[in-house]
Amino acid sequence: MTKLPDYQLRPIRSEDDPAMAAIIRTVMPEFGAIGSGFAIADPEVDWMSRAYAELRHAYFVVEDDGRVLGGCGVAPLIGGDADTCELRKMYFLPEARGIGAGTSMMQHCLDAARDAGFKRCYLETLAGMDAAMRLYERSGFRRITAPMGATGHGGCNAFYLLEFQ
Repeated sequence: MTKLPDYQLRPIRSEDDPAMAAIIRTVMPEFGAIGSGFAIADPEVDWMSRAYAELRHAYFVVEDDGRVLGGCGVAPLIGGDADTCELRKMYFLPEARGIGAGTSMMQHCLDAARDAGFKRCYLETLAGMDAAMRLYERSGFRRITAPMGATGHGGCNAFYLLEFQ
C-alpha cells in the first residue's frame, strides 16, 4: 500500500477544475461508466469549483505535494426534498486509493452535509465499484432498492441512503 504522508483535504479551487475533470474522465471508464446516464457526461465536470460554490454545496479535493489526486462533494439532491443531499463525484486516482483518503473524504463531506442542515444523504453508484461500496457501508449508508431524485444518471444500478442521527 502506498502511503501519502502529507495528503490534505481542502475545498476545490478554480485552478483544480482541469485536474478534477481529468480524474473523472480517467476513473469512470475503469468501471465502464462512460456515455450518457453517468456523471462523466455531466456539464459540471469541467467547472466543478463553480458548480459547488452555490449555497448548500461543497466539494473537496485530496492533494499531495501540490497534485490533486481525487475529490468528492455534496449538494442538494436534484428532484429530492430539501432535507436530502447527494454525495457526488467521489473519484480517486489509483495512488490515492487504499490509504485512508476515501474514509477521510467521506467524513469531511458528511460533516459538510450536516453543517448545511441536511438530514439524510443519498448516493448512487455502479455494481463493480466494490471498494467504494464497502466504504459507503462502513460509513453507515444502507443499500436501497430504487433511485431517488432526478439525477439523470440512469446508468447507475446501486443506490444508498444514510440518515443522520
